[in-house]
Amino acid sequence: MPTAAVIGCGDISTIHFAALATMDDAELVAVCDSDPERLDAASAAHGVPGYADYLDMLQKVRPDVVHICTPHHLHASVAADCLERGVNVIVEKPLAHTMAEGRRLIEAAERSPAKIAVCFQNRYNATSQAMHELLDGGTLGQVIGASATVMWHRDGSYYRSRPWRGTWAEGGGGLMMNQAIHTVDLLQWLVGDVAKVEGHASTRSLGGVIEVEDTAEFVAEHVNGARSVFYATLANAVNAPVTLDIVTEKATLSLRGDLTVTYADGTVDVIAERVAETGGRSYWGVSHELLIADFYSKLHHAEPFWISPAEAGKSLGIIKDVYAQSYPEAADQVG
Repeated sequence: MPTAAVIGCGDISTIHFAALATMDDAELVAVCDSDPERLDAASAAHGVPGYADYLDMLQKVRPDVVHICTPHHLHASVAADCLERGVNVIVEKPLAHTMAEGRRLIEAAERSPAKIAVCFQNRYNATSQAMHELLDGGTLGQVIGASATVMWHRDGSYYRSRPWRGTWAEGGGGLMMNQAIHTVDLLQWLVGDVAKVEGHASTRSLGGVIEVEDTAEFVAEHVNGARSVFYATLANAVNAPVTLDIVTEKATLSLRGDLTVTYADGTVDVIAERVAETGGRSYWGVSHELLIADFYSKLHHAEPFWISPAEAGKSLGIIKDVYAQSYPEAADQVG
C-alpha cells in the first residue's frame, strides 16, 4: 500500500486529507508545516508524526507520495526536491509562482523516474469530461470560439488571514493565480492550445489591501483558429457560478454548474454535475478525490501522469502573458 505525506496543513490540505481518508489503497504516514500550531493540529487530528522541515520528513519517513499544499512560491522547489529523491508528487495549482520556477519543475519532472500530478481537478468534473468527449469526438464540427467568466467575491479578511495570497513574491499574482486559473486551464484544454493572448489585469476593489490584481480580462487566439474571451473579478457581490460557453459549427455548450448542449437542430441535452462528497469549500470543485485516486491507481504505469507540469505550464504561461502586458514596469516581480 502506498504511503502518503502532506506538506502544508493550511486550508486546501483539508480536501487532500479527506480524499486520502476515503481511499483503501493509501496510508497517511506524516504531515509537515512550518507553522507549529497548524502542524500540531494536523498531527493530532490524523494520528501521524509531524515535521517542521520537509527534507527531514523525506529522509526519516520516505513516503511514496507527497501532497504539496504550501503557498505558491514553495510549490516548485518542494516538488523538485521530492522528485530528485524519487518521491511521487501531487502538487496544488499553480505549477509555480514564476515562469522560471515553472520551467525548473518541468525539467525536474523530465529527469525523475517519479510521477507528478498538478491539481487541476476540475478536468475530472462530469461536465468537463463530457465537454471534452464531445469536442474531441469531432461530431460537433470545428470550434468557432468560447467565452468564460469568474465572478467571485473576496474581501480584506481573506487576505489578512493568509498574507502571502496578496503578494507577487509569494502568491505570484492574485485573482488569476489563485481563483481563475482553473477556468483558464479548462478554456485552453477544451478549446485548444493558445497561440496569442492580449489582456489586462488590475486592482479594482482591494486597493490598499493587496499588491496583486483582483480583476482581469483577455482575448486568446487558439492554434486551431478559435478565439476565446475571458473576464474574471473578485469585486462581485457573491461567488457566482463559473460560466464557460463554447460555440461549434453544430452546437453550443454552456456550463453553468450543469452542462447544457444545444444542437443546431434544436435538440437539447443536459449533463448534471456531481456534488462534492468530502469537506471543503464549494468553489474548490468536486473532483479532487477523483484526481487523487486516479494518480494513485497509475503509480506503476510507465507513462507520465496526464496533468503533468508541462501541461500545467500552459495556463501559467497565459496568466503570465497577461501580467507582462499589464505591469511592464514590474517585470522582475510578476514574471
